[in-house]
Amino acid sequence: MSKKMWDGRFTKETDKAVNDYNSSISFDYRLYKHDINGSIAHATMLAEKNIISKEDGILIVDGLRQILADIENAKITFNPNAEDIHMFVEDQLTKRIGDAGKRLHTGRSRNDQVALDIKLYLLEQIENIQVQLELLCRTILVIASKNLTTILPGYTHLQRAQPITFAHHMMAYVEMFLRDISRLNDCADRMNISPLGSGALAGTTYDLDRKSVANMLGLSGITDNSLDGVSDRDYVLEFASNLSIFMVHISRLSEEIILWSSQEFSFIELDDSFSTGSSIMPQKKNPDVAELSRGKAGRVFGSLMTLLTVMKGLPLAYNKDMQEDKEAIFDSVDTVNTCLPAFTGMLRTMTIHTERMRQAASGGFTNATDLADYLVKKGIPFRDAHEISGKLVRHCIFNNCALLDLSIDDFKYFSPIISDDIYNAISLETCVNERKIVGGPAFDTVKKAISDAYTKLDSLIKN
Repeated sequence: MSKKMWDGRFTKETDKAVNDYNSSISFDYRLYKHDINGSIAHATMLAEKNIISKEDGILIVDGLRQILADIENAKITFNPNAEDIHMFVEDQLTKRIGDAGKRLHTGRSRNDQVALDIKLYLLEQIENIQVQLELLCRTILVIASKNLTTILPGYTHLQRAQPITFAHHMMAYVEMFLRDISRLNDCADRMNISPLGSGALAGTTYDLDRKSVANMLGLSGITDNSLDGVSDRDYVLEFASNLSIFMVHISRLSEEIILWSSQEFSFIELDDSFSTGSSIMPQKKNPDVAELSRGKAGRVFGSLMTLLTVMKGLPLAYNKDMQEDKEAIFDSVDTVNTCLPAFTGMLRTMTIHTERMRQAASGGFTNATDLADYLVKKGIPFRDAHEISGKLVRHCIFNNCALLDLSIDDFKYFSPIISDDIYNAISLETCVNERKIVGGPAFDTVKKAISDAYTKLDSLIKN
C-alpha cells in the first residue's frame, strides 16, 4: 500500500477496506486540470512572496505543467490506490522534482484546495452547458420563425382551449431556457470567488497574497471567512438546482413531443435518425430521445436531493461527508451534457404537420371564447355571453359540427344580435391575430418576440 502524505501521526497502515472506502480518485480524477492550474497559481504566489525560493517555484510550476501535459497525452495514468487527485498530483510532482515538490502544499489544505478545484471545474461546465443551451434556443427560434402562421390548439387540462400558433407555443420554451441561462450566469457570479487561503478552517500564518492567486485563475474575488471558504457548497447546490429546473423544462417539452408524435395527435414526426424501433413490432417508431430526457430528469432531481441531504446537518467546517458532493454533481453535469445535443438534434430534424395542427384547432371549439367576446362587444354582459356561447357549443356537439359550420339562422336562434360578421370574428386567424397584447399569439406579436429573444440571448451569452 502506498505511503500517505499524512501518515506521520499514525503507527499502522490504513486498512485496505478503509482505503478503498476513503479513496475518491475513481471519480475526482476529472479535476486534474483544475487541481494543477490551482497549484501552479499557488506555487507562483508562494515564490513571489518569498515563502518558497524562486528556484523551487520554477521547479514546481514546470513540473506541474509537465504532469498536465503527460496526463492529457495519456503518458501517465491515474493510480487507483491514490487517495484523491490532489495526493496523486503531489506524489507525481515529488517523484519528479524531489524535495521542492514537498513545498507546494505550504500554506494550503486539501480543504481549501478541493473547494477551489470544484469551483473551477463547475465554472467550466457552466460555460459548456450555456453554449449548448444557446444552440437549443437558436434551434427553437428557427422553428418558431418558420411557423408564425401555423395554427394549433392551445391546451389547458390537456383539453383543447384556444387557438394559438406553433411559434407561440415553442417560444414559451425559449423563455424557460433563457431563464435557465440567466440562472447559470447568476450561479457563476456567486461561484467565481476563490477560497484558497482558507486553509483547513482557520486560514494560515503565512503572508499569502490570496487576491493574486484569484487573479491568476480568472476569479473575481476571494472568500471573506475561512470557515465558510472550506465548508460552503452553496454553489454546488445552486448549480444542481439550476440543472434540475432546466431538466423540468426539458421534461415538459419531452412530454409534448411524445404526445405530438403519437398517431392520436400526429402534429409532428420525428426523424428516423432521432428515433428507434421495436424488437418485435415492425411498425413502431419510438420517441426514445424525448422519453429518455423525461426519465433522466428524475436522475438530476435525485442528485440535488443527495446534495441537500449531505449538507443539511453538517457542523462547521469541513467534514468527510462533503466528499459525496462530487459524484452527485458530476452525474448531473454528465446527464445534461449528454441530453442537450440529442434533444437539440431531435427538434432540429422533426417534421411539423401544419394541416393536422390546424385541423385540431378547428375541431375543438377553440374559438368559443372569441364567440363570447364577440357577444360582449355587441353589448351583452359577459356571463350571459358565456352561457349563449356554451349553448351553441352544445348544439354543435349534438349535431356533430363546428361553430363555423353553423348557418346565420342557427346563430340567430341563440342570439338575434349575431350578424354575418360572426364568421370573420371567430375565424382561427382572427382569434389568434386579435390577441395582439404583449405576450400574446398574434402573428406580428410573436415575430417581435422572436426578435427580442435573439437580443436577450446575445446579451445573456455575452455576460
